[in-house]
Amino acid sequence: MRASNRYLKAGLAVLIFILAQAWVTRIALAQTPGPEQIELGERLFSENCAVCHGSDGQGRVGATLAKDWPSIRPDLLVKTTIENGIVGSPMPAWSQAKGGPLAQDEIDAIVAYILTWQTGGPAFIPPTATAFPRPVLTVVPNVEGNPNNGAVLYDKNCAVCHGPEGKGRIGANLSKDWSAIRPDLSIKATISNGIAGSVMPAWSQVKGGPLAEAEINDVVAFLLTLSESSAQAAPETPAPTPTPSGFFTGWGGVVFTLVLFLIVVAFAIIVQARRK
Repeated sequence: MRASNRYLKAGLAVLIFILAQAWVTRIALAQTPGPEQIELGERLFSENCAVCHGSDGQGRVGATLAKDWPSIRPDLLVKTTIENGIVGSPMPAWSQAKGGPLAQDEIDAIVAYILTWQTGGPAFIPPTATAFPRPVLTVVPNVEGNPNNGAVLYDKNCAVCHGPEGKGRIGANLSKDWSAIRPDLSIKATISNGIAGSVMPAWSQVKGGPLAEAEINDVVAFLLTLSESSAQAAPETPAPTPTPSGFFTGWGGVVFTLVLFLIVVAFAIIVQARRK
């Protein structure tokens, strides 16, 4: 029986390993652009983009695109730039939502094609971490953003470096008092732009990161709840109201009150009798 149990456990371990490998492979295949999408992107790039950026992405009157993109999510950086353009530059918005000629799937194809010029080609983007349940948080007064949404975003994007409670891991401790007149703006600027020369990258979409401005506002609101909870002292327990003790409580108090009443009445009777 013992030998059969060992074989059964070994077989289950092998099965779990095979299923895990299949799951990872499925995710990788799902997120890796296929040849049809890249071919479509190449055609669309040639028809719309090559006149400014060159047929091989080396730049012409437009920027060089055949390079490694220094961002957490280069796909989102390139996609956002194509969709919205760059204000104040010759780069227009190409998405139909912004008045341009390209549909969303066409922009996705162009992005996939541009990223083939990166060293090693398009990067595989692993799934984000799973958020864990948290208590409902109160919205921070005078601060834009929802801390409850921010908690979910924090768990998926920040906890791996800063720890699940913001106490720091390989990243800085965020559960603290922030030395700024407007700590919300200070935190938002750091998340949006990163810190040059450090391991803290820019998380805003306009800087190549994955987070929209509203999402960053939510994360800021969540971080401020950590700061407030760490700064606030435990609420003081109100002291109980002192109660009298001794002879004047209970029946002793009743007897004393009755005697005092009789003395007052007797004194009033004597005074009245003398007046007569």
